[in-house]
Amino acid sequence: MKVLDALRAHAQDRPEHAAIWVGADDDRTISYGELVVRMDAIAKELVAAGVRPGERCGLRAQQGERFVENALAILAAGACLVPIPEDTDGEALVDATRECALHHLVEAVPDRTITPLEASCSEGVDEAAFRSVDPAYMRFTSGTTDQRKGVIVGADSIADRLDNANAHLEIGPEDRVLWLLPMAHHFLVSILLYLRFGATIVLPRSSLAKEVLALAVRSRATVFYASPYHYGLLAKDASGVGLPDVRLAVSTADGLRGDVAEAFQARFGFPLVQALGIIEVGLPVLNAASAATKPTALGRPAPGYEVWLRNEDGSERTRSSDDETGEICIRGRGLFDAYLRPFVRASDLLDRGSFRTGDQGWVDADGDLYLAGRRHNRINMAGMKFFCEEVEQALDCHPAVKGSRVFAQQHPHLGEIPAAEVVLVDAAQEPSRKEFVDHLKGRLARYKIPRFFTVVTDLEMTATGKVRRWAGSNRPAGEDTGSER
Repeated sequence: MKVLDALRAHAQDRPEHAAIWVGADDDRTISYGELVVRMDAIAKELVAAGVRPGERCGLRAQQGERFVENALAILAAGACLVPIPEDTDGEALVDATRECALHHLVEAVPDRTITPLEASCSEGVDEAAFRSVDPAYMRFTSGTTDQRKGVIVGADSIADRLDNANAHLEIGPEDRVLWLLPMAHHFLVSILLYLRFGATIVLPRSSLAKEVLALAVRSRATVFYASPYHYGLLAKDASGVGLPDVRLAVSTADGLRGDVAEAFQARFGFPLVQALGIIEVGLPVLNAASAATKPTALGRPAPGYEVWLRNEDGSERTRSSDDETGEICIRGRGLFDAYLRPFVRASDLLDRGSFRTGDQGWVDADGDLYLAGRRHNRINMAGMKFFCEEVEQALDCHPAVKGSRVFAQQHPHLGEIPAAEVVLVDAAQEPSRKEFVDHLKGRLARYKIPRFFTVVTDLEMTATGKVRRWAGSNRPAGEDTGSER
């Protein structure tokens, strides 16, 4: 595997160079030389336990160095790495092993066990076809709006997508990347990329702003990789501690709101760079060119990718705007190789060699791509179309709102009307419907303002922290979720 070849080369050329920096009361580092020794020792354990090339090997490990070394060992053994979140246990773990049709399960929480799971290989998996794509990584989509799919990425595709992404990121041995995302959900075009290009991964023990900033200063972090949630916490820090060594702060895993971007830039003096990450594609778009002036843009395609917009009839959209969007389609090197069950090769699914993302977007005069919303989350009210995400962003800016979900409700005359579920910061301080509407009037066209506001205690989330949607946007009929205004 090319990525592991590069890792071994770093260990040979710079054996003492830090691969992982573990933030604690007494910081410690793991060198590239040490990491390769650990990787090979665990890989030998795996092979002795019966793990064979091309088999699906689940990994449930503690966030941090344990996850990294065990993940690399699974790859070194020639198996297909299938990450499983650390908090998956009991019946949920049994369900996960069945869904992924695992051959083996490695658990390092904290002790390492290697369990054969031949019985979990259920019907519907074409093993010969699976092995034919040289599978190295598999992860399920979040299921935010649709059925979960097992996405298979082969070894060559991984190498291609890392090269594509780093043409924009420019990660190198001099970089120290402060990492704040869950490794079970983000590993390829992140952890594996940093090691592929010889950087140091800096791991804080918590996401609290004070500890993160202190570690960034101690390690002289040059790159941040986190979600808008984490950047929002950092922007609220009032300690005055700066980030003088940071050259790049990448925001991914969720849409970057304008208020978070503005607050962060005002606090630290440099912009957040939004990136579009897709498990089937990699990191195809990055806002490197326009982050300071257009922080909510997704940006421009990375080298090796081409992005185009698809009309409803399948033709390519040549003109677009925030009112004239098309489905974002992406082609290039590094796309996924297949879906697991039923096994379908990507080449049989692509549209003119492109992956259809299901996201609607538009491109401005400078060539910067913007995300409008998921096609499933589009509301069509008497022919006027808009997206739930736009309304949620405006609603979430209300000081009393902790989070929201906007959806379409059927209407006998208008077709669909917008409605919202809202989680409050303080349940005892519930705004009136008029207060919600007045807040949105200056931010949205009147037809986009929800007709109903239902206060709920929480919103159902996916494993990756995104609001779970209902198929077709419509809320299930008859659900009583809270007080409605």
